[in-house]
Amino acid sequence: MDEIRNWHTLILTMSKSNYRGRFAPTPSGLLHAGSLATALASWLDAKAAHGIWLIRIEDLDLPRVVTGADQAILQQLALFGMTSDEPVVFQSQRQNSYKEQLEKLHLQGLTYPCSCSRKEITHHLQRQNGSNLPTQGLIYPGTCRTITPWIDPLELNHCQLAIRVRIPRDDQHQLLRQTVGDFVVRRADQIMSYQLAVVTDDAQQGITHVVRGADLLDNVARQVWLQQVLHLPLVHYLHIPLVLSPQSEKLSKQTMAPAIWPPNLLATLQFLYSAASHLGIQIPNRNIQTVPEWLQSAVLAWPDRQPPGAITF
Repeated sequence: MDEIRNWHTLILTMSKSNYRGRFAPTPSGLLHAGSLATALASWLDAKAAHGIWLIRIEDLDLPRVVTGADQAILQQLALFGMTSDEPVVFQSQRQNSYKEQLEKLHLQGLTYPCSCSRKEITHHLQRQNGSNLPTQGLIYPGTCRTITPWIDPLELNHCQLAIRVRIPRDDQHQLLRQTVGDFVVRRADQIMSYQLAVVTDDAQQGITHVVRGADLLDNVARQVWLQQVLHLPLVHYLHIPLVLSPQSEKLSKQTMAPAIWPPNLLATLQFLYSAASHLGIQIPNRNIQTVPEWLQSAVLAWPDRQPPGAITF
């Protein structure tokens, strides 16, 4: 571990660019092979740019949090030589920041309370379109947009309904309305949405680049809109292809993808080589003996910060 710490000290002293990246896992379980590929891509992109790399634990959705998973994830990342260049941030400790941003949206007239359940939204859309609809990615029809009363800003945080944003109905926002609609920024159980929390954290941590899986690609439009209306800095996004199971399914904690706990150095390097292969990285030296040495080679081999199949914004 001392060798890894010395390597990170060297990398940090080389950080002369304005690049600030982050890896932000949810502690609903341990990291799997797909998580490792994403973390590695994020870390390599930052280090190839001589930038700063941060870890943020997205433990906002407390019902999904597995006790002890946050510290276990940090231990897993450390085994692979990846530690945060600054203190780790926990979303559960940042509620006041999210409430401030929600109030800003509200004072601009961009929010309204919503009492609709997912079932009610589905039934409404089925009646409207006369066909069965997917249960994921439902576009809210705006049922509560004009019928719910104004909420005093002082009462906003005590409202027992979900809070949605009011996407403007003009030509400029036509695509966002058609693909997303008025999305939720705070749930009825008082938990802030992923979208609002992420743009708040990215801005306050000075994040300039986000590298993440392609499964989060559909979040870009919502997050860019929030950044614009809240006057927050825009972020450069890079989405990498997902690691799939032998059944061509996305690896995830929900599908019980096995956690990665390498028992020794050889297994650690094998996991890293596998993640690198997924990212299209060729490590020419196959006689590497340590994790820091492997990471140094991977930084040099990072393919112009654009892995095959990646999508940028």
